[in-house]
Parts: sequence; C-alpha cells; structure tokens
Amino acid sequence: MTPVPVGPLELLDIDHLLSDEERAVQQSVRRLVDDTIRPNIAQWYEVGTFPAEMALTFGKLGLLGMHLQGYGCAGMSAVAYGLACMELEAGDSGARSFASVQGSLAMVAIHRWGSEEQKQRWLPRMAEGEVIGCFGLTEPDFGSDPAGMRTRARRDGQDWVLDGTKMWITNGSIADLAVVWARTDSGIQGFLVPTDTPGFTANKITGKLSLRASVTAELVLEGVRLPADAVLPGVQSLRGPLSCLDEARFGIVFGALGAARDCLEVALDYSRSREVFNRPIGGYQLTQQKLADMTLELQKGFLLALHLGRLKDAGRLEPRQVSLGKLNNAREAIAIARECRTILGANGITLDYSVLRHANNLESVLTYEGTSEMHTLVIGQALTGLSAFT
Repeated sequence: MTPVPVGPLELLDIDHLLSDEERAVQQSVRRLVDDTIRPNIAQWYEVGTFPAEMALTFGKLGLLGMHLQGYGCAGMSAVAYGLACMELEAGDSGARSFASVQGSLAMVAIHRWGSEEQKQRWLPRMAEGEVIGCFGLTEPDFGSDPAGMRTRARRDGQDWVLDGTKMWITNGSIADLAVVWARTDSGIQGFLVPTDTPGFTANKITGKLSLRASVTAELVLEGVRLPADAVLPGVQSLRGPLSCLDEARFGIVFGALGAARDCLEVALDYSRSREVFNRPIGGYQLTQQKLADMTLELQKGFLLALHLGRLKDAGRLEPRQVSLGKLNNAREAIAIARECRTILGANGITLDYSVLRHANNLESVLTYEGTSEMHTLVIGQALTGLSAFT
C-alpha cells in the first residue's frame, strides 16, 4: 500500500500546539494570500511594485498592528501575529515586509513612544490601512551602526528642523507618514513627519534584484520644519528604534519560514510529477535526501519560532533570543529556497514557479533588521560576556 504524502510541516504532527484562534488567524491570512497575492505576485515582481491599495485589504482583515492593544488594533497574540507573517511571506516577502513596516515599526514606534494625542490621531487610521507609514532609521553610511546617524534635528523657536538622508526605506515613496529618527542635543529622538511636509522627498529605488514586489525608497529631508508636538516624547536614545526593530525581527523569525515552506511545497509537488528516465524525480534517493533534510530544518525552525512566540506572549522574550531565531530561520530559509531550485532545474529560474523569487527575496531578509554577522555577535556576546562589535 502506497503511503499518503504529508506536508512539510505535518510530519511532526505539531498542529495541536496552536490554539483554535491561532489556527483561524493562519487560515484567514492564507485565504487572503491565495485570493489576492498569488494570482498577481509574478506580475508585481516583474514590474517592481507593491500596490498601495493592498493596505486597505490588510487593514480590513485586521493585519496591521494586529498584536497591539487598543486604538483600533486587533490585540492578537504574538504567535498569531507570527503565523500571519508566515502566511504573508509564503505569498511573498514584500507582502510581509509591508505589514511588518506598517505594524511592527511605524505603528509600534507611535504605540510605545508616542503621546496619547499622537496615538489617537494616527494609529486607528494606520490599523485600517488608510494611512501608510514608513520607518526612517537606516542611512546610506549607517546600517548596522545606527548610532553614527547624521540626520539632525535642531530647535528653531518652538519648531523642529530636520536635515538628513535615510536609505532602504520600505514603503517610503507610498507612505503618508514617516517615523524619522534623528540626532538631537538630547539624544536620538523620533519624529512624525507627514510626507507632504515641504522639504521632504522620497525617491523610489529601482534596479533591485531582490524584494522587487516591495516599494523601497531614499528619504531626503532638507530643512523639514515640524511643530513641537511632532516629536515622540517617550524616548531619547537608540532604545527607541532598536525596540521597534526587535518587533520586526520577531515577525521575520516566522515570516522566513513561510517563504521556505512555499518553496518546499512547490518542490514536493514538482518532484511527484516531473519524470526523468521514466520515473518521477521524487522517487530517486538523492531527491528524497534533499526533501528530507529541508523538511527537518523547516520543522526545527517552526518549533524555534513557536517557542519564541510563547516566550513573547509570556513577557519573557529577550532581544538576544530574537537574534537566535532571526539568524537561524533566515539562514535556513534561504538554503531551502536554493536547494528547491535545484530540484526544479531550469524551470526553477522562471516566474512560473516561486522558488527563485523567494530565494532572491531572502537575500534581503538575510540582511535587513540586522545582518547575520550582527546577530552572530549578539549571540557571541551572550555566551562569552565579551563584546566583539568594535
């Protein structure tokens, strides 16, 4: 009797580790991806865009800032948010990046460090997708070392005046509101910058070979004048933006697995139908070894992500633990995507299949929100008590 094939996340029978609510969230987001992203993603990727109107679609389902409490946000668990990220990234990393930047960077910055007036003004509309946000931290010469930022905010009477440049800003040229981090006399502070403010320019970055279905921009601020209440009052140090990055990194821990799972599902399906020497390639030992090894790493990565999610929901998750998850799951996801491409052969390089699109995207995922090198040093410092950053 021929055994019935199982999916790459079904082998360990771990579905019971999720609650009914978490499974419902996962299925809802999976349906959204199947209905709105999969039919269009090849075209978006080829053209190099992500439609801004998808914000309203995400907002209607409650995906934007879904793990935040109040202000029109869904208030879901960290695990539910992680599962949503996994399903979005199974569609494309650009979709998950959009939701991460909106909900875990821009909205978290306001929710955690903003005034009550700022929260009431911006968060409900951002949760609905009516206002798109971006997060301006990285600069052309300062990525892994944000403490060296050159963007400056100075007081001029009651106003603030900002000058500087930010780079690789997701959603930048379609955003209505930019959270911009700048150096002040009091330390690093965040500013809420409506993108129609005079002196603010967002230039779309073109020619990308990765994350093509994502809008990426350079932000230029030249004498941008803001009122006194534009500053986020809750923080005056790098703790502000770095705490937001931890939120986004957590989403990547789950999200990268979504891309890997989609690649593996495509490769499994292909291996059962593609014949070489009059038999399916999935029946050859070398192919089965590849599939088995990749499934093992995918399930290990999911168990790691789920553990970190439970820690986060219990209020016990530490940044160095997020580094463990981001380092492992981004690294294993890109390895799975590349290996799946070998199973598809020449077909694997086309947009008819998702594997090389995912592999290209994961090159960016491997780098952003902290490179693998930086997360390695975070873990090394935790183990030795010695800093190797300088």
